[in-house]
Amino acid sequence: MTRVRVARILLIVLGVWAAVGGLAVLTIFLLAKPNPDNPVKFADERAVVFMGVTLMAVWCLVGGILQRVVRDPFKRLVRRIPIGWRTKFVLLCIVFALLEEAVTTGLTNLAPVFGGVTEAAKITASKNYLEVVCLHSVVVFVPSFIIWAVILSFFDFAPAEVMLLYGLTGWLMELVTFGPQNWLMIGMWVFVYGLMVYLPACTVPEDRKVRRVRWWYWPITVVVLFFAGVPFVPVVFLIRWLIGYTGP
Repeated sequence: MTRVRVARILLIVLGVWAAVGGLAVLTIFLLAKPNPDNPVKFADERAVVFMGVTLMAVWCLVGGILQRVVRDPFKRLVRRIPIGWRTKFVLLCIVFALLEEAVTTGLTNLAPVFGGVTEAAKITASKNYLEVVCLHSVVVFVPSFIIWAVILSFFDFAPAEVMLLYGLTGWLMELVTFGPQNWLMIGMWVFVYGLMVYLPACTVPEDRKVRRVRWWYWPITVVVLFFAGVPFVPVVFLIRWLIGYTGP
C-alpha cells in the first residue's frame, strides 16, 4: 500500500471520527438540561460546542468539498503566476490560514447568537480579527509554512500527506497549548489545520527534482513542524509588550 493511499485512508477515518464525535457532543448538549446552580456557565459551554460544530461544518466540510472541487483549475491558475513555487506556497498557506481564522473569529463574535452569555463563550483568543492573526495564531504558523516549502524542495510529499502531517502538527499544538481534552478532537484539528495547506500543496510542481519519502519521515516531519514556531514565540510576546497589548 502506497504512502498516499495510507494518508487518504487516515484522512477518511479522521473525518468520520470528527463527524461522529461532533454530532455526539452536539446531541448531548441539545438534550442536556441547564445546570440550575450555574446556568451561565452551561450556556457558555453549549455556545462553544455550537461554534465548534459550526466550524466543522463551514470550514472542514463545506470548505473541504470546495477545495476538492476547485483543486485542478486552482492549480492551473496558480502555476501561471510568474513567481517561484515556494513563495506561492507560503503565501497561499498564509491566505488559507487567514481565511480559517476569519471563520473562527466570526463565530466568536456570533457567540450571543449561539446562546453565549459571557466573554468565556469564544473559540478564539479575541473578538478582534487583527489581534487573533497578528498576535496569536497565523503569525506563529508562518515559520512552519516556510519549513514546509523547504521540505517540499527536497522530498516528494504528496498533497494528502502534507494535509495529514500538518493537521497532526496542528492537533499537537492545540493539545499542548489548550489541554488534554483535545486528544479526542484529533479529527477536527487535522482538518482545520490540514486544509490550510492542502490546496497550496497541490500547486507544487510534480516534476521538481526531489527524493523519495520514507515512512519514518512522517513522524520526523511532524516534530520539525511542531517546533518550527517555538523560536518565534518570544518575538510575539515582545511585540505584545512593545504595543502595550494586555489581552490573553
